[in-house]
Order: sequence, then structure tokens, then C-alpha cells
Amino acid sequence: MKYIKTFLNIILFCFLLSSIIIALFMSRTPQSAIAWLISLITVPYFSIPMFWLLSCPNFCGYLIKKNSLHIKKFKNTFTINCNVQVVEKLSSMPLTQSNFVKLLINGYITFKSMFDGIKRAKKYILIQFFIIKNDKIGQELKNSLIYSAKKGVNIFVIYDQIGSHNLSKSFIKEFKKAGINLFKFGFCKGWKNLLKINFCNHRKLILIDGKEAWIGGLNIGNEYLGINKQIGYWRDTHLHIIGPSVLCLQEIFLEDWFWSTDTKIHNLNWKPILSNIKKKHIIVVPSGPINNRNNASLLIQNSINIAKQRFWITSPYFIPDQSVIDSLKLAALRGVDVKIIIPERTDHLFVYLSTFSYFSELIRVGVKFYKYIKGFLHQKVMLIDNHTASVGTINLDNRSFRLNFEITAYIIDGDFAKDVKYMLQQDLLYCNLIHLNEINCRSLINKLLSKSAFLASPIQ
Repeated sequence: MKYIKTFLNIILFCFLLSSIIIALFMSRTPQSAIAWLISLITVPYFSIPMFWLLSCPNFCGYLIKKNSLHIKKFKNTFTINCNVQVVEKLSSMPLTQSNFVKLLINGYITFKSMFDGIKRAKKYILIQFFIIKNDKIGQELKNSLIYSAKKGVNIFVIYDQIGSHNLSKSFIKEFKKAGINLFKFGFCKGWKNLLKINFCNHRKLILIDGKEAWIGGLNIGNEYLGINKQIGYWRDTHLHIIGPSVLCLQEIFLEDWFWSTDTKIHNLNWKPILSNIKKKHIIVVPSGPINNRNNASLLIQNSINIAKQRFWITSPYFIPDQSVIDSLKLAALRGVDVKIIIPERTDHLFVYLSTFSYFSELIRVGVKFYKYIKGFLHQKVMLIDNHTASVGTINLDNRSFRLNFEITAYIIDGDFAKDVKYMLQQDLLYCNLIHLNEINCRSLINKLLSKSAFLASPIQ
């Protein structure tokens, strides 16, 4: 028995030592490295398995497969300013012009637009969601797709294996029985990814015939209609896009499909449709854990840094990295109107507690935080001055910055920015401004819980 105990202690020490070395070399930030080192040393029995499950900074193999897909890219042929060039380089996608974009506010409007679009499909439908539920909305999606499949439309669906883990076998079977190509975006693919359960594909896309697309914050489920009594009213934003940027979204879908299935989709439309009305410039910005560049964080930092009059942003979570914090401070100090809208309610208590630790230092320099009190705010929207706005899937947290596959439509257009400004002004009518004394007057227990949660924010 003594020898067994000694042997187990040796194994524990080896795992602890290797974990510490990996944490030192592989952590993307000093804060993350310190958080892991403290956890590993103080509670090794719990932290070692969690480290091996959650800590890997990159997702192996995706970039190699992406580069092997050899999708023919198209480029813009017009002059753009340096700020837009930065976003182009981040995204590896061109700025496209002549796009029609419509804001879709909340679930009923969005789902009607999506399902009407599915009915218009003639050749193919590409669909990708983080969450697909087998409820009323999920059934409506399924029935719409089965009806389209019977008309001869080719349908390809990707769902995330973590977000849609409750999807029943019978639900999946009905899809496949109808001839619909349905696959999960799995992260345990390949021996290097066996333990990588911490990554998610958080993208939400519908593409019809290479002509029109839907992108934004809504998944497929009843709660996005705001009819779940526990969650309440659900505030979200989606986009309906017609134009050349749809082909950029199509390219991103194909990369995810190729990873999931090892197969290519042929006979797709690659001829851009040009909108004759409300022509808008769009850059599609994908991000994810396939390299160390942190596109999501850099996109937000660049947006803050170029703002001269206004930077407004909404997110269900607020646990940004230090670079974003510093950019927000600098923007406020140079006189930019910085507004951050977050929900009063939360669906993740630990994340909610962490958020309080950021308020004081930002409020003191002039950043304004607003709590949305009408329901749960889930939209991911940015507004920069009077010329640029974005809608997508990126949350203001380290998971979105470093672990999730995300996507954003970055739209340079004064009229669209005006529409987004009006939309956010309407949201602000249902918000309460957070005051500094409100943060300082919290109970000691609340402050201790917030600071404890804050210590783990680099690895949340």
C-alpha cells in the first residue's frame, strides 16, 4: 500500500510539474498563467484535470484544414481608408460594397424573416447554430427544412456539440431521413483535440443560394421569443443581408463544414448579388482559437481606438481582457461618449459576479454602464461614431475572445449607424445607469464573492 501511495504521488507530481510548465509557456496572458499556477499549487487534485480539459490555447488542425480547402477568394477593387484596412487584415476577408442590410430586432421578427427566406430557397441552404432545441421553434425550423428538401433543395446543417448537447437522436434522425446533411461541429476530433471540451462554435448563420444571409445573436429555441417565464423578455439583434458579403459568410461556413465532415460542398453560387438599394459596405470578421492573434479582442480594441465622438456596445457578459479595458479608459479620457449596456439579469452567476470588479475603475474615468431591466439582453452590437456599426456573436469576455469560433458583420455606413443608434437609444429607455456609490455600497460578502470570481476571470 505504501508503494502504491508513493507511486501515485510521483504521478501527481509529474502531472503538476508538466501542467505548471505548460501554463508558463502556453498561457496567452500573464493573468491567465498566474490564475492557473495558483490553482495548480493550492488545489492540485481539482485543478490538474481541469487544466488539461480547459487550458489549451489553440484548437489544433482547423487552420491546416482551412488552408487546404483552397476556396477562391474575391477582392475589392476600390480604395479604402487605413482603419478599414486594419479590419480587412484581421478578417482576411475583403470589404464588399452594394450590400442590402436590414436590422431584425428580437425573436418574432427574426424567425419570421429566416423562415420566409428558407421558403425562397431554390438550390441550397447552409445553416449553422450554436444551439438548436427540439421545441416549437426547433420544430418549425425542422419542418421548413424538410419541406424544402422535398422540393429538391440541398440542405447542410452544422450544430455545436456543446451548445446543442440536448438535441435528441429522434430529432436528428428526422433530419437525416429527409435527406438533410446534418453534422455536429466536434472538438474532440483528432488525437490532439481529445480533451478539448472547452471550445465552442458560437456562430449563427443561415445562407440561401449564395444570395442572402442571416447573422446575429439568436439561436434556435423558444426562449429567444421571450416566452420562457424564468428568463423573461429576450432582447436580441440579428441581420438580414443581401449582397456580395453573403459569399464571405458562405466561405466561413464551408471552412467549418470541411472541418466537421472532411468533405467539400460543390455546385455553390459564387456570383455576387449586387443590391441596388441602400448600398452598404461590409467586412465579415471571423474569429476563433486557430491562432494566437485574438481577432475578436483586436476588432473591439480597434473600434474603440478609432472612435472620436461615440462608442456604444452591448453584451450579455462583461469580462474583457486588460487591453480592451485600457482602450475603454483612453476613449473616455479623450472625451468619447462610452456607453456599455449589459443585462440586469444573468444566466451565469459566476460571470455576473466577476463583472462588478470592472465597474469602479472604468466609471471613474467616465465610462457609463447601463443595466437593461426589461428582460435578458443578449445582443452583441457596437456603434462607432456616426459611420460604423457591427452585429455578430462576440461577447465581451475571454471565452469569446480566445475560445469560441465567432463571427461579426462590420458595417461602414452612415444610415445603418443611424438606425443602430436609434435602436440602442430605445434600449436605453429601459436601462438604469450604474452609479459609483451603488458599487461601493455593496455588502462585504458581495464584494468578496466578486473579487473571488474576478481572480478566475482570465480562465472563464
